[in-house]
Amino acid sequence: MTADKVKELRQKIDAGVKTAVATALEEHRRAGRSVVVWKQGKVVTIRPDEVRNVKR
Repeated sequence: MTADKVKELRQKIDAGVKTAVATALEEHRRAGRSVVVWKQGKVVTIRPDEVRNVKR
């Protein structure tokens, strides 16, 4: 596999992961469920009303 193909594949994977995370966050927000994330070395719970403020 060439370096260009690897770069293209990585970009597609990154885009897919970002889309999946955004979708999951939106589903949690709509369902009124909190989201638990790892942030700066700590476990953080994000309330549903805070989900829109999360950096994506």
